[in-house]
Amino acid sequence: MSDEQSYGFDTLQIHAGTEPDPATGARQVPIYQTTAYVFKDADHAARLFNLEEVGYIYSRLTNPTVSALQDRLNALEGGAGTVCCSSGHAAQIMALFPIMGPGRNVVVSTRLYGGSVTQFSKTITRFGWSATFVDTEDLDAVKAAINEDTRALYCESIANPGGYLSDIPALARIADDAGIPLIVDNTTATPYLCRPIEQGATLVTHSLTKYLTGNGTVMGGAVVDSGKFDWSASDKFPSLSAEEPAYHGLKFHEALGPMAFTFHSIAVGLRDLGMTLNPQAAHYTLMGIETLSLRMERHVQNAEALAAWLETHPAVAAVTYAGLPSSPYHARAKALYPRGAGALFTIKLKGGYESCLKFVDSLKLFSHVANLGDARSLVIHSASTTHRQLTEDQQIAAGAEPDVVRLSIGIEDVKDLKADLDQALKTAS
Repeated sequence: MSDEQSYGFDTLQIHAGTEPDPATGARQVPIYQTTAYVFKDADHAARLFNLEEVGYIYSRLTNPTVSALQDRLNALEGGAGTVCCSSGHAAQIMALFPIMGPGRNVVVSTRLYGGSVTQFSKTITRFGWSATFVDTEDLDAVKAAINEDTRALYCESIANPGGYLSDIPALARIADDAGIPLIVDNTTATPYLCRPIEQGATLVTHSLTKYLTGNGTVMGGAVVDSGKFDWSASDKFPSLSAEEPAYHGLKFHEALGPMAFTFHSIAVGLRDLGMTLNPQAAHYTLMGIETLSLRMERHVQNAEALAAWLETHPAVAAVTYAGLPSSPYHARAKALYPRGAGALFTIKLKGGYESCLKFVDSLKLFSHVANLGDARSLVIHSASTTHRQLTEDQQIAAGAEPDVVRLSIGIEDVKDLKADLDQALKTAS
């Protein structure tokens, strides 16, 4: 779509990355259910493999339906290039893959989804990588955690499960001073509530499974590159600045400039890791994004109303929602997240652990699932599920204490949600 920079968010979420199909005139993006693509001739094939021409080779690398989604996400986040992959966790590995190496580390926020904590603390060690966890509210601690082997700083814009808001501009300044990229997981905020690149982030990751699709039907992930980081400013990132042995010695940054990270992620990352997004999942996500702003407005509206009510409920000891005036993150929400503080937060129950379990089991409208960002309201007791593999100290640091329940507020009638919460709280207490 031409003149994308002049269009508003609501227009871009419907039109960006898509045009009527030139062969049939189909207005919705077709699902290109194909593995491979016929080359025009031998020279055309060689130019594609040499990255001298953009086109389609094999659907593990590129696919027209997935490309449309990448272009739309790129427009919404204000990036230079986007790569989609098979899940949010795949996106986290894809974001790190071109910039890490054996012996290198990433400085990571303690306030992360439990599965991400496990991925960073356990799984990535199999690549010879390591993670240093730090409370990103303590900026001096963040600076102290960065050393000569650090290759990235990682946080969530709105942290899961507690809904804590990261100070992205402050973290971006620290990353810039250290000469490393800031990677922000923007899953919970979506680009409607927060555009991390505008606040200084280098890379943005997403789980497409959540708010972007919005209906709990597909798995998917994405990495958006700002195109603003100078990968050749030091020798820290040889896969991008020096000859890449995995791609016949090509110097990606020298050859491709702002698109270096994106092309490396496709030509080497997707080729060798194989974490490909299927075209049907891309199609569902494109359709979901068409209503993103409308859904997020309702998500936030409902979350604000329910959080304020829950804060006064006799069975509730505390609410972590940053949209509340009582939250220590409220001023930051107003400054950095003016459209709202999201729809994810936790409540601490006075009855403790057993009360949390009874509360979850007593809900009727809220679905007890290991997901968030659905149009439906969702609930989970993080300490016994998504954060179960963490130590008690890690659970506390992440905001997933044993007496805490996570709520993902949907777009139902707020009166019905309030009634459901009330009856479950009374039963649990």
